[in-house]
Amino acid sequence: MFLAALLAIIFIGILPSCTHTPSKERSEVVWNKDLSVIGSQSSPRSIDLNKDGILDIVIGAGKNEFQQTDMGILAFDGRSGELLWKQKATDQVYGSATFYDVTGDQVKDVFIGGRSPQLKAIDGKSGAVIWEYNYERYRNDPIMKYARYNFNNSVLVPDQNNNGFDDLLTINGGNAQAEPYSEVNRFPAILMLLDSKTGNVIAADTMPDGKESYITPLGFSQPGSKELFIVFGTGGETIDGNLYISTLSQLRSKKLSLAKVIAFEKGHGFIAPPVLVDISGDGHLDIIAISHGSKAFAIDGKDHHILWTKVFPGAECSNSFAVGYFTDDKIPDFFTFISKGQWPNSTGSLQIMLNGKDGSVAYMDSIGCTGFSSPVVYDLNDDGRDEAIISVNNFDCSVGYASSSPRIMENKLIAIDFVKKSVNTIDQAQGFKNIFSTPWIGDLDNDGYLDIVSCQYYHHANLLSFLGMRIKRIDIPVRIKKKVTWGAYMGSDGDGVFKLETPKP
Repeated sequence: MFLAALLAIIFIGILPSCTHTPSKERSEVVWNKDLSVIGSQSSPRSIDLNKDGILDIVIGAGKNEFQQTDMGILAFDGRSGELLWKQKATDQVYGSATFYDVTGDQVKDVFIGGRSPQLKAIDGKSGAVIWEYNYERYRNDPIMKYARYNFNNSVLVPDQNNNGFDDLLTINGGNAQAEPYSEVNRFPAILMLLDSKTGNVIAADTMPDGKESYITPLGFSQPGSKELFIVFGTGGETIDGNLYISTLSQLRSKKLSLAKVIAFEKGHGFIAPPVLVDISGDGHLDIIAISHGSKAFAIDGKDHHILWTKVFPGAECSNSFAVGYFTDDKIPDFFTFISKGQWPNSTGSLQIMLNGKDGSVAYMDSIGCTGFSSPVVYDLNDDGRDEAIISVNNFDCSVGYASSSPRIMENKLIAIDFVKKSVNTIDQAQGFKNIFSTPWIGDLDNDGYLDIVSCQYYHHANLLSFLGMRIKRIDIPVRIKKKVTWGAYMGSDGDGVFKLETPKP
């Protein structure tokens, strides 16, 4: 009751009275689900799995790294929070789900990956495995022999082998046991195109620079071209990297060596996936990315020249941009947060909003400590300007984490109003943390009001280890008056593309 009352006070403070109706006057925690032992580096995504008209939640999970679990992939009933099905995993499933129906039962199936290397297609209705990646099939292949590490998120691309099903584009790479700053035991990541129906590899090639990759590739079309373009990146926390643009035809011909470098960074790579949005007004999707060294790039989608850059010295970033209308023009803007210092000696977090027009800093704050989740976006108070919702952790982060892990921890879900420059707490929990999971927002039950699904993890001695998790659905009194475009990790559609608003007639 206290939490529901607190949320009601918070939202009464930031929402205009016209957004309230007698049927929805206060926020409500509809359900929360506590699970022991496991945790997650994945982010929730939504799909109706049981055909009850309410979106359900799918998330990857796991125990600590290199540990097996029977709770590796989880599907929760959006109405009640009850577990619909689960799938085992040999290691952490840190990817977020891609949805596509390959079984023909009108329920979208689930594609999700993670460490060691895991990539599975799961029947959305039953939770049964349709297919899973088997490295042993490719051990002697000159290219695929390197695809034995981590599977990052996948995106759908149009059918390439004429079987009537869209295909999956993903990257496998990154050796968790390689030493920082060392090139020893680092191997080229593999960009892969897979048949979504069977899991067979249609095409694969190594990164053009022979480096590792942790990024989710993006596939997209541009006006006037029949090509499908691919943006992907290389490098790591301490390893140089490049951001590339290529085409699906180059991948299919094993000619990624012809990919074009559109941005580069020394001492760091590109880990957070870029976003695609037209900020130059020419109808082409531009590419906005931020390196692990916290250098932001806006790259013209037509001829790939740099539109603007912005550097944040002495900071690191693994958090993707969220896209919204945060300033008073019609050009989309970009918000994320970065870590002060160098991991594991990070000493805090900076929230930054960049004006899409020129890359200038339009907002900056310093709230909480390091975390690697990303923001979501919606106009909560119906003032024509979007707010950002982020998950932050509060503890004594001034001393870093190298020598000891914080004993006292509080996780908060907050909304940032860029007009009033105010911060409003949506939810908070002592003894919990959230290092990786991006919240989900949208209309889960189709009642016209906004729902929030967020994950929190029980904190104990080690900042990055797991000892149980809580997933929570909060129903808030915010009317949905326009589509939720950036309501999940990599956007509501999970493809990194921001769809411009269509002007009303």
